[in-house]
Amino acid sequence: MTNLKLLIIEDEPLAAERLKKMLNTLEPDAEIVATLDSVRAAVKWFSQSESPDLALFDIQLSDGMCFDIFQQTTVKCPVIFTTAYDEYALKAFKLNSVDYLLKPIDEQELKQALSKFKSQYALQPLLPPADTFARITEMLQQWPSGFRSRFLVRLGDRLEPVSVNNILFFYTEEKLTMLLTGDGKKFSVEESLDELEPQLDPQKFFRLNRQYLAAFDAIEDIRTHLNGKLKVKVKNANNHDLYVSRERAAAFKQWLNR
Repeated sequence: MTNLKLLIIEDEPLAAERLKKMLNTLEPDAEIVATLDSVRAAVKWFSQSESPDLALFDIQLSDGMCFDIFQQTTVKCPVIFTTAYDEYALKAFKLNSVDYLLKPIDEQELKQALSKFKSQYALQPLLPPADTFARITEMLQQWPSGFRSRFLVRLGDRLEPVSVNNILFFYTEEKLTMLLTGDGKKFSVEESLDELEPQLDPQKFFRLNRQYLAAFDAIEDIRTHLNGKLKVKVKNANNHDLYVSRERAAAFKQWLNR
């Protein structure tokens, strides 16, 4: 197939941008017809637009599960799901013969999924039975989310587990990644913020900017700022105001308003 028309539904701007770049590399002649970030936006788009050849759906969106889209409008194109759920939850997709990619998405795996789409679905799209998504949702709800629940950190010659529920935020400091707990302790961790972001529950953590990845409970004050930016005060952040860019502000507001 040439000149594929692709639709992306992904509520994390960095993940959406990364997916676009991979698709442009793998399918340079393809057209990305839209990038949407919510169930509401997707339902509106499908009701007003011509169906694409293929859609890539993130499962957990800012205003619900992507399966809600199928309940509210007609989706005629094949779908590849992207998900941060762990391998146990992915059994739901295998049982129901739905394609998926585990986040963070690997370019080679995306290439294989596109190849499978071209060979199996392009000429005769095969949509799952009507009750497939209800069954998947039910199965996902029965398993743990797969997100990190604790971090093992070093304290002198001791190792100490830190619960994610006790972490206010992660941040970068002199090329190190640090975490700060609710009782004011800070520890270094091995992962970068880019690596940590898909490991943390997006319902609880938000990437404010390049330097801070904050928990909902850490947000103390939010104010509008110049050029559409938001000024955010975070607990124990040395009384420094942090800024959310204009491009990230809408997603941040949606995250706060869930």
